[in-house]
Amino acid sequence: MFDIIEIILLLGIGSLVYSQKGDANLKIFGKQHRVILDSCALIDGRITEIMRTGFVISELVIPQFIVNELQLLADGNDSHKRERARYGLDIAHELQDSAPVRVVIDRTVFDGVQATDDKLVALAKKLKARLYTTDYNLSKVAAVEGVQVLNVNELAQSLRPITLPGETLNIKIVQKGSNRDQGVGYLEDGTMIVIEGGARYIGREVPVGVTRMHQTVAGKMVFGQIKEERKRTTTKPEGTQAKIPSSSAQSVRHPHSRTPQPTESRLRARLRSTTSRHHGAS
Repeated sequence: MFDIIEIILLLGIGSLVYSQKGDANLKIFGKQHRVILDSCALIDGRITEIMRTGFVISELVIPQFIVNELQLLADGNDSHKRERARYGLDIAHELQDSAPVRVVIDRTVFDGVQATDDKLVALAKKLKARLYTTDYNLSKVAAVEGVQVLNVNELAQSLRPITLPGETLNIKIVQKGSNRDQGVGYLEDGTMIVIEGGARYIGREVPVGVTRMHQTVAGKMVFGQIKEERKRTTTKPEGTQAKIPSSSAQSVRHPHSRTPQPTESRLRARLRSTTSRHHGAS
């Protein structure tokens, strides 16, 4: 009986400790991290697709100064920037309406900080949050400041299918490479493939054997070479006879064929010619 009471007391103490450390437990079982979105992330728009898949279970934070920046661009004179900024505002509104996680507009004001990138880094440090951006320079600055960066471009590069050496792919060669005999094509996911001996096949889809892969800062590059198709030797089926050229066929006659007999008109013509020659000789 006392053992049961002791177990119940232990369970009660455990639940009390769990409720007091709710924030720490939420990091494990719920909202693992806060993620701050900058203007590039909103204009990019792919965050909405990532949220729909359910891979991100973090709390999204949209700073007020980012919203103000997008609004300023949306009211500007540059038509290209204006359309991009309006699209970013639409993405922010869509996340508030349909995101499966909490979306917060942070209104923290940083006095004395002018640059937007500096404000983002400062906010990430204050909230102990990650920074979601596609800005390469901001990613480097945040990494120096000790802020973890989530870059959807790096995620897309990591999710590209791996092409192993020895595989054969059908590639359409679209342009010449840096070397004289090289051709350039692209895989279905946009990865560039440099093809040795492919310059003479521009505009055609040819079988290419993958030779090696190279990882660069911009992504992966694949190298390959044209796989020459083996010429098929065709054998003549039995029972068939070789065709005789038309020039030879005209000189060959069947042994049993008869020479056509002269007609009556031809005999009369020969008789007249013989008579005329005879009179001429006399």
